Amino acid sequence: MSLKQDCGHHHHHNWKKLFSRRVFVVIFVFVIVILFAIFLVWAILRPSKPQFTLQDATVYQLNISDGNYLTSNFQVTVSSRNPNGNIGIYYDRLDVYATYGNQQITLPTRLPPTYQGHKDINVWSPFVYGMSVPIAPYLAASFYQQHNFGTVFIKIKINGHIRWKVGTWISGGYHIYINCPAYITFGSRNTGIPVGTAFKYQLVQSCGVDV
Repeated sequence: MSLKQDCGHHHHHNWKKLFSRRVFVVIFVFVIVILFAIFLVWAILRPSKPQFTLQDATVYQLNISDGNYLTSNFQVTVSSRNPNGNIGIYYDRLDVYATYGNQQITLPTRLPPTYQGHKDINVWSPFVYGMSVPIAPYLAASFYQQHNFGTVFIKIKINGHIRWKVGTWISGGYHIYINCPAYITFGSRNTGIPVGTAFKYQLVQSCGVDV
């Protein structure tokens, strides 16, 4: 009697074990199929990263005081184009700031979150500024030299997170890094358009984009 009970218990245990394995296999196969379908759609659509352009920069202030304290105040116009015909882009977070050399010289300005449809173009015109930002002595010397020569080279950078949208499917977040070079001219080389006490520079400069 005891032997039969043991056999029955053993059979029941094996059945549960086999059932668990089958459930695991079914779930595993289902996940693989879903991932493969997403990869296949992604490979067919071949998403391209957005294209950014620095359209212009209005310079209200850009100077050094007290040796190596840099003050800058800009309004920049940046456009973004989605080159994809079947993929939308969510810009969840974008922070804009300016750098000189390898140093950030303004506070970051947060752009409003937005969605960019297929082949759409978005345009932003944020202000970026930094008051009496201490910079390295060698950068101060470089700034003086470039300023006296008539052209100061700065970079407008944008860092943030984006997501892709294909139909109803939305991807996870991706980091995006945008680097826009800008040449600001002074003195006899000045190509800016006077806007009150500021100068507006039409740049139309393509930006490097890494996703």
